[in-house]
Amino acid sequence: MRELDKALGDIRSIRRQVARSTEFRGYGPSTVAATAVLALIAAETQALLRPDTISVVAYLGIWITTATLSLVLTAPHMYARSRRIHHGMSDEMIEMAVEQFLPALGAGFLTTVVVFRYAQGSAWMLPGIWQLIVSLGVFSSCRFLPRLMPIAGAWYMFTGLVCIGLGSRALSPWAMGVPFAVGQGLVAAVLRFSKEKGEYAN
Repeated sequence: MRELDKALGDIRSIRRQVARSTEFRGYGPSTVAATAVLALIAAETQALLRPDTISVVAYLGIWITTATLSLVLTAPHMYARSRRIHHGMSDEMIEMAVEQFLPALGAGFLTTVVVFRYAQGSAWMLPGIWQLIVSLGVFSSCRFLPRLMPIAGAWYMFTGLVCIGLGSRALSPWAMGVPFAVGQGLVAAVLRFSKEKGEYAN
């Protein structure tokens, strides 16, 4: 029985090693592009609510809802696409993809909670911080994604720093809407371009 358990453990270890050296193809260009549209809708919604007087609670409500909708939109498609493309390796590939972004998501969530609870006067920094965190998530996943993906990471890094430099103006709806719309559009374009070059599955 111990030999069987050891053999199964070895197989799981091998599968994880193979997953870590295989390009993850679970992200669909069209689904990622749809999240760019969601960012613009969120920005327009905030603009209609008089962004010059919007409260921190309302601001967080809009953008956390947008992030949640984006996750709800992409997660099922990523799972189905991974099952179709990676077949028997899909569980390991999805686990690997989640592992890459989980620290960034955790950092973004905890930072938001702390700022909301203890430092609402510094809430203007959140758009820039969120974009920097997304940048780090993209860069940490680059070795499992198409070769041009660092372009999107660099974009989010640039816009995050610009947002922090804007001071309180960073709470403008377009300081979030435009960077995320363009950033997600870049991700979708890289995925589409890689697919056309045969580097990424349909």
